[in-house]
Amino acid sequence: MDMTRPARIALFGSFYRGFHVLTELLKGPVGLQVMVVGVATDDAGASFVSPARRVWAYPHSACEAAMVETLAGAHGLPVYKGRVKSELFYREYEEEWRPDLCIAATFGQRIDARLRSFPRFGFFNLHPCIDDGWPSGYAGPNPFQALLDDGSDHAVIALHEVDEGFDTGRLVALSERIYFPPAASVVDLHKCTSPLAAKFLVQQLGKLLAVTSLKA
Repeated sequence: MDMTRPARIALFGSFYRGFHVLTELLKGPVGLQVMVVGVATDDAGASFVSPARRVWAYPHSACEAAMVETLAGAHGLPVYKGRVKSELFYREYEEEWRPDLCIAATFGQRIDARLRSFPRFGFFNLHPCIDDGWPSGYAGPNPFQALLDDGSDHAVIALHEVDEGFDTGRLVALSERIYFPPAASVVDLHKCTSPLAAKFLVQQLGKLLAVTSLKA
């Protein structure tokens, strides 16, 4: 990696996890090491994000749906809300964004081989689960609901590589346990875990960038 410039990072994210991750990338301690070059975020009403199966199925405000787009716009970042598996986005992604590394944080579209193979230092996802082995039994589009259904009182955040499966790529690290407040809803869990997930990502991102700089 060229250490004379910051790593080019693209975020694929929405809702609270996407907001807090983007905030950390822009304003946190890793800010001098990275440059956010583009943000893909959910169009909460679009059929291609499967809104009935994801967080958008739960009550949310227009502000919550747009919080990542609004933050990105305030910092002059390019924002994309359409289908990512399209020639239009491939061109923008490969010719303009040109990310070294990508992070997914609550994103409603699957990432195909062309997208995940482009960043030379990898494409990674943050996924809630418990420490039940990997891949976790809580892979899928609505892990918080599955955890609540099973009576779990906590979650951990898995940072893993994105592959052709659904939350099955190589595990990089697990966060510490995050305990749930009583009677928490799925939206409550997004709210309370997202700041910690973002801090965890920043810690791991520093390690990833250090490793990739040695390999370059």
